[in-house]
Amino acid sequence: MSDRNGDFASFFSGLLMGSIIGAVSALLMAPQSGEETRKLLRERGIELRDMSSDALERAAAEARQRADELTRLAREQAGELRERAGEVRHRGEAAIEDIRLRGEAAVEAAKSPRGGKKG
Repeated sequence: MSDRNGDFASFFSGLLMGSIIGAVSALLMAPQSGEETRKLLRERGIELRDMSSDALERAAAEARQRADELTRLAREQAGELRERAGEVRHRGEAAIEDIRLRGEAAVEAAKSPRGGKKG
């Protein structure tokens, strides 16, 4: 995910810089007065601001969507882990109970009048 965000940031940065350089070059090469050039620079600046604002809004929406998806996945995995832990605990308790019962049976067999020996 971070590689994709890095790629998007690099692409957006390149797009923005290319747009600025292209706009400034076009304005400086165009045969027009200083007032017209300043007006065009203002208009292009507004366009670039709007473009970058839209791109940032899209990136923020995508980031929120990914965060929501990751949160959902984390909650699902946490639930599965709790379920597995419960199963392991149940098996452990059953094994302990089995060992306890076998131990009690062995003690009772040892206490019997024959001492647990056949004879």
